[in-house]
Amino acid sequence: MKRKAFKAAFPYTLPILAGFSFLGMAYGIYMNASGFSFVYPLCMSFLIYGGSLEFVAVEMLLSPFAPVQVLIMALLIQARHLFYGISMLDKFKGMGWKKYYLIFGMCDETFSVNYTADIPEDIDRGWFMFFVLDQLYWGLSATLGALLGSLLKFDTNGISFVMTAMFVVIFLEQWFKEKDHTASVLGLTVTALCLILFGADAFMIPTMLIILGLLTLLRPRLERSFLLY
Repeated sequence: MKRKAFKAAFPYTLPILAGFSFLGMAYGIYMNASGFSFVYPLCMSFLIYGGSLEFVAVEMLLSPFAPVQVLIMALLIQARHLFYGISMLDKFKGMGWKKYYLIFGMCDETFSVNYTADIPEDIDRGWFMFFVLDQLYWGLSATLGALLGSLLKFDTNGISFVMTAMFVVIFLEQWFKEKDHTASVLGLTVTALCLILFGADAFMIPTMLIILGLLTLLRPRLERSFLLY
């Protein structure tokens, strides 16, 4: 039963394996270049397991101790997982102990596979979802990147730009998919204004709070626009 579920799930994870191998290794190299041993990306990948938050956490670890700000930042960056979790409540019913790991190990890509995959009736759904091994891919890639980073002789100071590139690609992909660009323009505008008003060191939290508030107020309009398209 387990082997059959693994064989059914593995092909769904191959594109994620390819992407995580590159991003995870870049993250590991970035951690090494920032002065951390491979133990840090190893532990952070398996305990935090949030790609964007892990990149941001590097700067948090190098900054003055500010636990409240770090908590708020982490909640805002990963808040979308709340909505993922709500939508998966029915799918996780009756899965026993596996559901606890599935809840903990759910990232964007894992959610996408487990929510949309057409699982054959003769495959155990719990084991299928369990064998979407995205966290393993990410953790091993990050650790390998950190180990390799210590062997690299060229200057790696700039590798943190991989995070910026990743978000730019995500934004552009979303921009080309959507018909109504209100939310995207709103995000860019609020971010630029907050950057000017609060400065580069303090603009992130007010930006996210303002965007969250405005999107909540505009939700009925945005939903109507989505239905029209």
